[in-house]
Amino acid sequence: MAKLIYSAIASADGYVEDAAGTFDWAAPDDEVHRFVNNLERPVGTYLYGRRMYETMLYWETAHAVPGQPSSVREFTGIWQAADKIVFSKTLESVSSARTRIERDFDPGMVRQLKSAPEHDMTVGGADLAGQAITAGLVEELQLLLGPVVVGGGKRALPDGVRTDLDLLDTRRFAGIAVFLRYRPKSA
Repeated sequence: MAKLIYSAIASADGYVEDAAGTFDWAAPDDEVHRFVNNLERPVGTYLYGRRMYETMLYWETAHAVPGQPSSVREFTGIWQAADKIVFSKTLESVSSARTRIERDFDPGMVRQLKSAPEHDMTVGGADLAGQAITAGLVEELQLLLGPVVVGGGKRALPDGVRTDLDLLDTRRFAGIAVFLRYRPKSA
């Protein structure tokens, strides 16, 4: 049975976007990118909201950008090899291979997906992840916290949800980013 993992890069104060909607402060350095590649390698399916999908579309053509570091080229291959499901009421079509649109987030459908694949799945985008966390579908949280306080914006974790966590792993990177891996106690 596959695990559903929420993985996010956030500010030290817990935001995935600042108040202006930007996240340029979250760009990983090469060390962090290689670490993320190792986390993403076992993923067989990405679940995205529309905005996160549109952000991640970069990886559909990133291999064509000259001078990319090997960690970026490697992630491009990892992303392109995985299936993608985009939950959106407004997206008309997709621009990447191995991608389909679902109009509504259905916890029952996600449970069914989790029971079938041999590869783990991730949920990307704070809003969609919040729905999955609220529904009790997320078995692991992987948070990379950057050395910045942005003071507001889009929160990485949903408001109004209480979930006790077990700390499974930590790692500190030279660039001062910190990785935290948790499992909800109810999982």
